[in-house]
Amino acid sequence: MTVATEYELLTGAAGLVDRSERGKLLITGGDAADFLQGQVTNDVEGLAPGTGCYAALLTHKGKILTDMRLLRGDGWIWIDTEAVGLPAIRHNVSTYSIGRDVRMQDLTSERAILSLIGPAARDALDTAPPDEEHAFVEGEHGIYVATDLGVDVICPAADADGVRAALGLEQVSEEAAECLRIESGRPRLGHEFGSETIPQEAGLNERAVSFSKGCYVGQETVARLHYKGKPNRYLRGLRLSAPAEHGDPIVLGEREVGRIGSACVSPVHGPIALAIVRREASPGDTVLVGPARAEAELVELPFRRA
Repeated sequence: MTVATEYELLTGAAGLVDRSERGKLLITGGDAADFLQGQVTNDVEGLAPGTGCYAALLTHKGKILTDMRLLRGDGWIWIDTEAVGLPAIRHNVSTYSIGRDVRMQDLTSERAILSLIGPAARDALDTAPPDEEHAFVEGEHGIYVATDLGVDVICPAADADGVRAALGLEQVSEEAAECLRIESGRPRLGHEFGSETIPQEAGLNERAVSFSKGCYVGQETVARLHYKGKPNRYLRGLRLSAPAEHGDPIVLGEREVGRIGSACVSPVHGPIALAIVRREASPGDTVLVGPARAEAELVELPFRRA
């Protein structure tokens, strides 16, 4: 299938993307929730079994080491993250949980994550999770987790081929799925943001940060910026006049104000991109992108479907 055909499938019915490359940890022990509460940006202790949240792990200066999804079960907490972010979480747990009842099991090679994307994603399941993002249920094929675009199925890696066949959905490319992510305005670790980014700069505060929980690593910087400051950079969308590549410079006037994070050619919007840009570059501004200095317009996110 072409990317355009895959996109039509993902927006009109449902398709499957294999995301088993993500890092996966199972955290158990009587102190697991309390320990993570003091390490990550979101409220882990406030999660009821069967729910989850999105969170980040920060340096003491408030810079992002990695982001993650946490799911709270009965006596366990599941974490999955971008593969590049797994070492940071492993190091954090093994180093700072010493002396506490916290145990970590790396399930990266033992579990698969099959993302079902599209309005008909739930039709492929024997039971559906609640609508709230990160809520989950156990089903015939594993754990079914609600996402912003469908449902993730977490199953034993050894069963993945059988589960994929049983679900009966066409597998599509990461490129098609990335187009939907870019349209929705959700940044990705290693693409839009990384170790020099504060959560607010990446537009993560609303989804990833609790301002009512207790202290966590990096909280002082995040809270001070939220309540009293103004970030130097913001996550923006770009409507491009020509396709762009990751890392292409973005110039306003004579000054570079950022670099392209992720870009695609949307069947609905044409060439678009996400980038974190300096605050002097505002929505509505025309900027120049890449070696060819192609024009682009900065826009608020998300991109809206026509």
